This record gives sequence, structure tokens and C-alpha cells, in this order.
Amino acid sequence: MDRKTRILIGKPGLDGHDRGAKYIARALRDAGMEVIYTGIRQTPEAIANAAIQEDVDFVGLSLLSGAHNHLFPEVARLLKEKGGSDIILFGGGVIPEEDIPGLNKAGFKTIFAPGTSAAEVVNFIEQEIQTR
Repeated sequence: MDRKTRILIGKPGLDGHDRGAKYIARALRDAGMEVIYTGIRQTPEAIANAAIQEDVDFVGLSLLSGAHNHLFPEVARLLKEKGGSDIILFGGGVIPEEDIPGLNKAGFKTIFAPGTSAAEVVNFIEQEIQTR
């Protein structure tokens, strides 16, 4: 790939805690990737639109509020609708283990639990790029 890997990090819904999202965004930038961070309290529509406009390779969502079973699939649905079905989705935050299979089914390649190291996220993205 000639251009840098482009990743959008989004915080859908009313969750105002973004330390984890900023931590991952910085780690991805430090690893040489181009990161677009949309900020807190974004609608699924705004995140999907930004991902399409920015021509990203990945969308990473972070959520601590418990609304992931609604907001994550909605972002995935909107991305498909807008022609972004090739964008790889991942998520993180406080997400119960039993909710992960449903999020995978909705289109999320992986969900990172609290305490995941930045290196694990970087490795995931690098592996996905190589298999593309």
C-alpha cells in the first residue's frame, strides 16, 4: 500500500469519556498511521459520513456507556449503506463478553476489552493490512 493506513476513531452516543480513544489514536499515529478522531458524542450517521469522506481503511469505535449493542451495529449498517462495506470495523470499551458475538455478527472484526495494550491494537491493524 502506497499511502498510510487511515483509521477513524469514533465515540458514538452520549459517552463523554475519551481517554482510551485518545490513547489508542496516539498509539496508532506513533505507529505511522493516519488517524482521524471525531471527538465525543457523535451520532452513528456523523461517524459513518466522516469515514466515507475521509476514505478510511478502518473504523474503531469506543464506548463505555452500555449502548454498544445499538450504536455499533448502526454505524456498521450506515457504512454498508454508504458504500463503505470494505472498511474494517473494530471496537473497544466496557463491553460484556456475552455481547461480543452479536457485535462480530454485525460486522466488527474484533472487540478490545479494557486493559488491552496499544500494541495489541497496532498489531491487529498491521495484520489486517497484510491480509488485504
